[in-house]
Amino acid sequence: MRLSIIVPTLDEAAGIVATLAGLGPLHAAGHEVIVVDGGSTDGTPDLARPLASAVLTAPRGRARQMNAGAARARGEALVFLHADTRLPDGAAGLIGTALGRRHWGRFDVRIAGRAPVLRVVGALMNLRSRVTGIATGDQAIFVRRVAFDAVGGYPDQPLMEDIELSRRLKCLGRPACLDARAVTSGRRWDARGPWRTILLMWRLRLDYRRGVPAERLVARYQGPPRSGGQSPGGAG
Repeated sequence: MRLSIIVPTLDEAAGIVATLAGLGPLHAAGHEVIVVDGGSTDGTPDLARPLASAVLTAPRGRARQMNAGAARARGEALVFLHADTRLPDGAAGLIGTALGRRHWGRFDVRIAGRAPVLRVVGALMNLRSRVTGIATGDQAIFVRRVAFDAVGGYPDQPLMEDIELSRRLKCLGRPACLDARAVTSGRRWDARGPWRTILLMWRLRLDYRRGVPAERLVARYQGPPRSGGQSPGGAG
């Protein structure tokens, strides 16, 4: 099963080379690596170009960028990978086996950061995902191309797009929840403080479940302007 790995970026010059180098063995094995940039001003596309199958530009926003990557992709399966996240070893085989049984799935996640509490946060994210069948973008969502197309792809919204995609895909079946762990950066938690970030994420998710539009929640998620990092995606 050929994979198309789609990486949305925005001002990721500090880490994009390491991310794509980590995907090098998959790229060499014939899987696609598609970077979709949302308007970086730090040279991210130029750094990515030698290491990717294609580098595209799209309107800013993870949902729009990932949909643009999916439209370009030629693989039987799509893997949506945040620019600060690393896939586990043997990811291609694990995904192929999982998609032989399910329409879609995700990995467990480990959050790499300074605060010890992040180990607990990651464990709770994994448990919650298993119970609810809802995946977050940090867990490297993967899906059969036909299933992604059948549900209309990501919704055009600036936040919680991963939750909404999960809800759509659950209509086709529950996800394959793989024990292998993707490793994602804890920079968001380190920058804002872990407890403050945890409380913010839970409040955003609760408000979204209560019907508050994502467009109203995004300003709270973004917080004060910061340099580097992606445009907002699903809230943890």
